[in-house]
Amino acid sequence: MSRPKPEPVQQVKQRRDSALSALVEGLPYARFLGITFDRRGDELTGILPFADQLIGNPVLPALHGGVTAAFMEVTAIIELSWAYLWEDIEAGRIDAQALDPMRLPRLPKTIDFSVDYLRSGLPRDAYARARVNRSGRRYASVHVEAWQDNRTRLFAQATGHFLMPPRDSDE
Repeated sequence: MSRPKPEPVQQVKQRRDSALSALVEGLPYARFLGITFDRRGDELTGILPFADQLIGNPVLPALHGGVTAAFMEVTAIIELSWAYLWEDIEAGRIDAQALDPMRLPRLPKTIDFSVDYLRSGLPRDAYARARVNRSGRRYASVHVEAWQDNRTRLFAQATGHFLMPPRDSDE
């Protein structure tokens, strides 16, 4: 019995990138802030490009705390959604080409989100990575770290708890 021919690498990359793009485009506030994601394998890095309207304190100048919190919450939701949908995307049960912001699977809902502001966010691009601490059928806990120029010099970190959407078999 012969094995099925492996899928070309470019097709795999295109499917993953299409799914990630649909997830991000499905969050209007992420689009408003200009948040994008860099994907390396299954690792995602959120990118908040600097823009003058993101400044909260023009005297310093410093990024607005609400923008910082929103950036980290979006990063947590995208990371959770990505981990939640990964198997379905890889198995082809979700057609990444058919995904669009109007036909997305249900996303996790925030229960609470606590931010630690460690220093002022400077007027430059910001980056964030989320780590899923626990993800069960109904509940997930995520830790997010945000930095600018130096990955070891965080300007904020956060912990969030999320209600996970039911899988089709759970409903």
